Amino acid sequence: MKVKTTRFGELEVNPTDLVTFAEGLFGFENLKKYFVVDPGDSTLILWLQSTEDEKVAFPIIEPKIFKPDYIAKLLPADLNGLELESLQSAKLYSILTIPAAVTEMSANLKAPIVINSSKKIGKQIVLQDSKLSVKHEMYKELKTYIMNFSSDDAKRTSYEPSITVESGDLKGTKTLIRTIEAQ
Repeated sequence: MKVKTTRFGELEVNPTDLVTFAEGLFGFENLKKYFVVDPGDSTLILWLQSTEDEKVAFPIIEPKIFKPDYIAKLLPADLNGLELESLQSAKLYSILTIPAAVTEMSANLKAPIVINSSKKIGKQIVLQDSKLSVKHEMYKELKTYIMNFSSDDAKRTSYEPSITVESGDLKGTKTLIRTIEAQ
């Protein structure tokens, strides 16, 4: 299926790559269908793109990349809602905030996106851990990881959506790449 996006242009998306968020995401409860876009750049940032609103795409990243000790303790009700027995069969992402000053980039560790990869259902879950922040400054940690990152994509993510970028505007991501490389 073809999906128009403002950030990436028109994308060809395999319907099996669509993830349903029954409750939507916080602030976007009316949008239920998303897919993950990997722009294939060196930032390790993916995008959670809505199929229902071409303007809505969230930059996301696996928190273990920049914070190896990150632990998301889900309640049994959260696991059941995602039809999961454990987090081993799920993908976990943090939504990023990327301001004009990219060095002030932050990740929401308090309310991660959890996706059951096999059932293609997802949920944004508020964790009960009071030590977790919604604005974890992580630019330096990410920069360090990128500098040490090997080109082995298997270390990055095992979720590989079938998406072809035919055209698009990746200027925000390119700016982030240039900034990280310049540091």
